Amino acid sequence: VGHCHPDIVKAAHVQNQLLNTNSRYLHDNLVDYAERLSKTLPEKLCIFYFLNSGSEANDLALRLARQYTKHEDVIVLDHAYHGHLTTLIDISPYKFRNLEGQKEWVHVAPVPDTYRGLYREDHEDSVTAYANEVKNIIEEAHKRGRKIAAFIVESLPSVGGQIIPPAGYFQKVAEHVHEAGGVFIADEIQVGFGRVGKHFWAFQLQGEDFVPDIVTMGKPIGNGHPIACVATTKEIAEAFAATGVEYFNTFGGNPVSCAIGLAVLDVIEKEHLQAHATEVGNFLMKLLNKQKIKHPIIGDVRGSGLFIGVDLIK
Repeated sequence: VGHCHPDIVKAAHVQNQLLNTNSRYLHDNLVDYAERLSKTLPEKLCIFYFLNSGSEANDLALRLARQYTKHEDVIVLDHAYHGHLTTLIDISPYKFRNLEGQKEWVHVAPVPDTYRGLYREDHEDSVTAYANEVKNIIEEAHKRGRKIAAFIVESLPSVGGQIIPPAGYFQKVAEHVHEAGGVFIADEIQVGFGRVGKHFWAFQLQGEDFVPDIVTMGKPIGNGHPIACVATTKEIAEAFAATGVEYFNTFGGNPVSCAIGLAVLDVIEKEHLQAHATEVGNFLMKLLNKQKIKHPIIGDVRGSGLFIGVDLIK
């Protein structure tokens, strides 16, 4: 919504003057914000955990998945990056390859990239082919006596190269993951909140029929203020609560953060920023495609809304 947006600054200022406390104390802002956020998501994602950063959100998502499934292993995409906590470096090939390497509970699937990947635009069914790669990983893991807790993916892989997965890929992967007793985590930390234009959430580009089991949010959620969120289903949340170890986060969901989160949603709506992302994105894509005709170094121009990639080639 832009740097120092006056509505966001005002919401923070007003709430700071009233109360800035930790989330042990009940406050309407928390409930109001959860309700407002729930209206942007499919109905079954109705339980919200508030945190301070996208890394915290992805870490909690892994805890939820493991508690619910009673499994340990995680499948990620190649080149992925999911955050800076130890658990997340472990599931980020982009990082762990330069550090301690791949842990035995981590499995890496190829990026569903139809431009440079294993299966390209000319493949008869790249969706099934890429989903089968995940299926094969699951079968191999089972042979070694390992069990899948989660498949985690950025709804549009960003660090991996601004990739637009082919529609239907998530549905097919979710089928294989659910069959193996795992859950599907959609990381919307970089691509959520209307950035893709057509939809509020990037996972919705896959089609109306696709709903992840867990969605994580960060970055744009507070327009620069540290707030993040994990949305999940009642079943997963209940399994997590059954341990008796409650999730507590001193500042996650405090009244100031929630006031800011509400203000961000207001601005997105009031200033039609989702439509704006579509319009400006289409304009930019059109210009980039004109450049592509002129310059052979531009191999591919891809994107949705204001999530755009230009692939430069030799």
